[in-house]
Amino acid sequence: MEFREVIKNRYSCKRFDGRRVEEAQLEAILEAGRLAPTAKNLQEQRIYVVQSPEGLAKLDKVTPCRYGAATCLVVAFDRENVFTYPGDKRDSGVEDATIVATHMLLAAADQGVDSCWINFFDPENLARELGLPENEEVLMILDLGYALEGTKPLATHSQRKALKETVTYL
Repeated sequence: MEFREVIKNRYSCKRFDGRRVEEAQLEAILEAGRLAPTAKNLQEQRIYVVQSPEGLAKLDKVTPCRYGAATCLVVAFDRENVFTYPGDKRDSGVEDATIVATHMLLAAADQGVDSCWINFFDPENLARELGLPENEEVLMILDLGYALEGTKPLATHSQRKALKETVTYL
C-alpha cells in the first residue's frame, strides 16, 4: 500500500473480531518497531506480545479498552537506558517508545491489520500485573487484529484542520 494511503486510511479500531494477527503480519509489524530510530540508537524499547488467554485477562483487569483484540503489544522502555537531554529535564524514553509504537501502528495498517492505541490504564498497575522489571516504564498498549464486520472509523475521521491552523513558519 502507498504510504499516503496508509496514513490517510488508518483509524483506531474499537471492535475486533477476535482473530489473532497472523504470524507473518505480526513479524512485519514487530520488525517495523525494531527499525524505528531512537536517540543515540539506544533501542530502549521493550515490546511484549500478549496473545495468551492469561495475558489478555491481565490486560482486561487494567483497561476496558481491549475491544476484543486477540493480539496486543505492550510498549515499554528501559528507564535505565535512555539519553538525557541538555538541561536534565527530559530524556528519550517516552519519545523513543512513541516512535517505535507509531512505526508498528503504521506497519499494521500496511499489513491490513487494524489497530488501536490504548493509553486508558495505569501504567504502573499494568507493569505489576504483567510482572515487568522495575526499570521498565509502560507507554501504551497497541491492540491489533481485524475489524469486526461493519466497523468503520468515527464520522469525524477524515476531518482535519487546514495546515495554516496548525503550522507556523518562523
